This record gives sequence, structure tokens and C-alpha cells, in this order.
Amino acid sequence: MSTEIEREEMEFDVLIVGGGPAGLSAAIRLRQLLPDATICLVEKGSEIGAHIVSGAVIEPRALAELLPDWRERNAPLNTPVTGEKILFLTGKRGFSIPFIDRLMPAMANHGNYVVSLGALCRWLGAQAEEMGIEIYPGFAAAEPFIENGRLCGVITGDMGVTRTGEHGPNFAPGMILRARQTILSEGARGSVSQRVMKHFDLRQGVDPQTYGLGIKEVWEIPAENHRPGFVQHSFGWPLDNGTYGGAWLYHFGENLVSYGFVTGLDYDNSWLSPFQEMQRVKTHPEFAKHLEGGRRLIYGARALSEGGLQSLPRLSFPGGVLAGDSAGFLNMPKIKGTHTAMKSGMLAAEAVAEALGSEGPDKATSYTRRFKGSWLFRELFEARNIRPAFARWGTRLGALYAGIDSVIFRGRAPWTLHMRHTDHDALKPANETKPIAYPKPDGKLTFDLNSSVFLSATNHEEDQPVHLKLRDPSLWNAVNWGLYRSPESRYCPAGVYEAVEADKEMHLRINAQNCVHCKTCDIKDPTQNIEWCVPEGGGGPNYPVGM
Repeated sequence: MSTEIEREEMEFDVLIVGGGPAGLSAAIRLRQLLPDATICLVEKGSEIGAHIVSGAVIEPRALAELLPDWRERNAPLNTPVTGEKILFLTGKRGFSIPFIDRLMPAMANHGNYVVSLGALCRWLGAQAEEMGIEIYPGFAAAEPFIENGRLCGVITGDMGVTRTGEHGPNFAPGMILRARQTILSEGARGSVSQRVMKHFDLRQGVDPQTYGLGIKEVWEIPAENHRPGFVQHSFGWPLDNGTYGGAWLYHFGENLVSYGFVTGLDYDNSWLSPFQEMQRVKTHPEFAKHLEGGRRLIYGARALSEGGLQSLPRLSFPGGVLAGDSAGFLNMPKIKGTHTAMKSGMLAAEAVAEALGSEGPDKATSYTRRFKGSWLFRELFEARNIRPAFARWGTRLGALYAGIDSVIFRGRAPWTLHMRHTDHDALKPANETKPIAYPKPDGKLTFDLNSSVFLSATNHEEDQPVHLKLRDPSLWNAVNWGLYRSPESRYCPAGVYEAVEADKEMHLRINAQNCVHCKTCDIKDPTQNIEWCVPEGGGGPNYPVGM
């Protein structure tokens, strides 16, 4: 008797996994090149933009290439950058870095826009749908569908409860979405992308990927304090010299401010809490003056791929390609990934279109060639040494090197620095690092974790299988608690993991319903024992996409 699950199937010329800037740009470019192709895009969020927190600075270069008439199409780029500041923070003061365009040209924002990234993605989705592209939000790609040594599409997650019987809820099995070519653009640490990279050994010979955890809030502030288009970045306090990270603050929209903090996940202190570090930066005078008198509207978090050029995997494989942050196209010195993600999606689409026009296409072999001939490659090449410099020499010397690399060598130094280890290998045992005393929240500028997660509107249906699991439950007590004192209870920005005592023993409680899909646990667990499975489509955060 066969135990194989019977699944419904749908077939397309091209399947795109992920409805962020890369996937949507790929869809639009494909339609421009292949007017008659069947193109489908699936997105695990409840709608396009639901998993993208508002507030980002975008360089419009890729958008102008994709849709030259974006202004006439009323793209939501309404707030040009009007002023900017980069600060090195101490506990009480902020020292401004002068001549940004000369000393740190990659960080200069003249000609850029502060946008709601969720609104931009929703707008791109509308352009794609008008061109006849099928977009299915609420469809979570759970695993790759591989046949005869090539990727032939994906299998979606269970489609929800069909009925509840005596043995518990029954789930309709996911569908097989077949495609001649598949573009994976899931964002950092994408589940299908990770499995495909492993299956086809796409990371052989490249540096380990390193990640940052970006935690973001959107505030509404008094109109008299609003400075539309003002952009501020900082580094230094409250992180120590060995921990990479920094804060941003953008004024945009109608009296809105995007505030956030990125912590490099190669930190070594087991006691560090990225959420708490993010909260206490708001108490610094250089940030507090922008937020005082305002109220929080949104809270969210997401991992970012920061490794750059040296950490890019092979981009094509039999049956598909990687695009956007699934591969790791973020430009770390610019602190921008939207324009690079969009350009990678366009290049991927051009390679896929070429592959579909050949006889018996196995892979889009021109993708790497197209990438290396593009401004995207040149941009990442010039930025390649900055993140490894911070990892190697710390914040102060790393910043000094960044200035030298940018001003003297213009990103063309005759050497290439490398990342030496994965992020989870960097964590030290708790008894080798110093505990951090974080202040209590004041309920005005700083807040607790529970009230923050509430603002993400995160939801997972209670009767679906738990999507966060321990591969070996026995490891948690011996390693995570015994050596590191439960670091997951501190690095998770959603309160998913709690160390609790019962029967005189410590246990791990997993509050999977809180998960905001940031993927930090999948990255930072010291033994890679946490398995982040794809939950039911439509679950997770539901950020307001129009704000």
C-alpha cells in the first residue's frame, strides 16, 4: 500500500517564490521579456507586503531601469532625502561624521527616497498583476520539489484544517507547483533556498554567510517635530567595540518615523539581547529628541544577509536561480538592499528568459555572467571588504579601515578580506562573557517584549503543527542551558523561547504563536538544533502595508 501523499498540481513556465522587491521585479521583467509565458508568484504572507516593516531608504536606480515611467505610474516614492547625519555614539554624546559624501560616499543619500517598503511592494504587486502575472499570497513554499536532479518547483505547506476528527485536526496536503524554471527570492535564510543550496552544494568554496538582526519600530510623532526626509545613522554605544551594529532613524510619510537597530549576529556575548540594545538606544539624547511625545504604531524584526560578495553562493542550478537576500545581495556599507534585490531579480529574470528559449533548459547559465557585467557586481565588489573589516578589527578600527578603503582605494584595494566563521560559532559560553544589566522599560520611549510583539499583529492558527522544533531535545538542557544559559531567550525578538523551571529541572518553552519569522533562531542557535519549519501560509506578522 502506497504511503505517498496525493497532491494537486499546477504547472507554470516560471514560478517565483517570495513577494518582496526581488521577486516582484523578476516577475515584471519576465513579463516584459516573455509576453506569453505563464508566470506565478507565491508569497507566504497574508498579502503582498504583510511581512515587510515600513520605513526604508531606497536608491531608485533599479526601479528606473525596471519601470522608467515609475513617476507617472504613481510609485509611492514621496519623501526625498532632505538631510542626513552619521553619528558615533558614546553613552551621553553623539559625534557627527563630517563630509559624508567624501569620507563615506557609500552612505550618502542624495537623490534617494524614504519610503514605506510595504507600500512599494504592494505597488509593484499591482503593476505585476496588471501585466497578467498570477500572484498567490498566503501560499507558503515549504520544500523544494526535485525530480531527476533538477528543481521542478516547490511543494506548498499544508493548506489549513479541513476537519477535526477523533485523532485531531486533519490538514489538506500542500500542492505541487511545477515550473520549467523557479526563481527563489524568499529573503534572508529562506527555507527552500537553504535546502536547495545544500542539495546542489551551492556554497562550496565561498565564505560563510553572516547576518544581522534588524529590529524596527514605526512611530507617529507631533507634526512640529517632523522633518520629512531626514535620515540619521549611528554606530558605537551601546554595543562594545567587538560587536557590530548600529541604529537608524528616518522621517517619512505623514508625521512618521522609522526607528531601528541592527545587531551583527556574529556577536560573542551569550548575555546580549538585541531587543534590549535596540530599546536603550532610544534613550540617547540624539534619538530621544526625535521620538518624545510620539507613539509607537508598528514593531517588527527580520534577519539581513550581510556577508556581501564573498558570501554569495553559486546563483544558478538545474531548474532555477537565487535572487535578492536569498542569495545575499545586500550592500552593507550603504545599509541598503532594495535596489540590489530588485536588480538581482531583473538579472535573474533575463537569464531565465534566455534559458526558456533554449532547447531543454537545465539552468539559467547566463545569470552569473550577467551579474558580473552589471553595476550590481561593481557595487558589491567595491563594498566587499567593509563588513569583514569590522568582524576582524572591531568597531573603531573597522570604521577607520572603511574610511581608508572608501577614500583612498575607492573600494578597489588589491586584497580581499574574508569572514572566518559562521555566526553561531562565534557565541561564547555564558561563564566566559559578562552579563548585561538592562534598564526596565519606561512605557514612553522603551517597552517590554510582549507589548512590542502585539504591535506586529502576529498570528498563527492554534491548531496547526508547531513550526519551531528541536532536532535533538536532549541537547537543549546540556548545551543551551548548561553552557550558554538559554541564549535563544535573549536573541529572539519575539519572546518565542523561554527557559522555565519545572520539577527542579530547566526546560525550554516554545511560544511558536509569537514568531515574527525573523529566522534568528535558525541562524544563531549554537548547535544548529532549532529547526525553523515553514508554517501555514498567511501566518506570522501582518504589518500595515500602506503606512
